[in-house]
Amino acid sequence: MARPKSKVELLEAAEQNYQALLTLINTMTDVQQNGIFPFEDRDRNIRDVLVHLHEWHNMMKQWYQVGMGGEKPIMPRKGYSWKTISELNHAIWLDYQDTDLQTAKALLERSHHEMICLIDRHSNEELFTKKYYQWTNTTSLGSYLVSATSSHYDWALKKLKKYKKQLS
Repeated sequence: MARPKSKVELLEAAEQNYQALLTLINTMTDVQQNGIFPFEDRDRNIRDVLVHLHEWHNMMKQWYQVGMGGEKPIMPRKGYSWKTISELNHAIWLDYQDTDLQTAKALLERSHHEMICLIDRHSNEELFTKKYYQWTNTTSLGSYLVSATSSHYDWALKKLKKYKKQLS
């Protein structure tokens, strides 16, 4: 699917990729859903992938709240830069190691819904006009939301498809 360039495309892609992710997970047995990936990766299981998505939703929500409040959000997170994303992602991984799969699913469901509501409250112009909001710097709000939803779900789908393929 091409990168969304409108509100309608973004809502459609986010929902379609999210549902595809859930459908893929639901084709697996409970044992498979809780299994360890047989390949080297930061994320070792489905739970890790889901909480990763959830936490990036949380960061997006925080950037949005700070930015819409007239301040400049710290991106990606205090203590990290875009150059240290791998360290941030590892910290996220560590933060959720005591989370079970069912909780991870519920967290992602909630934060996905929050992202859809956030997208839905904006016009196409507000979402996809570069520099419409000062806090988004040289890009658009929609670009951040594509990265936090549809594109990130696509990344997760690829990882889980690889896992499922290796189960066979």
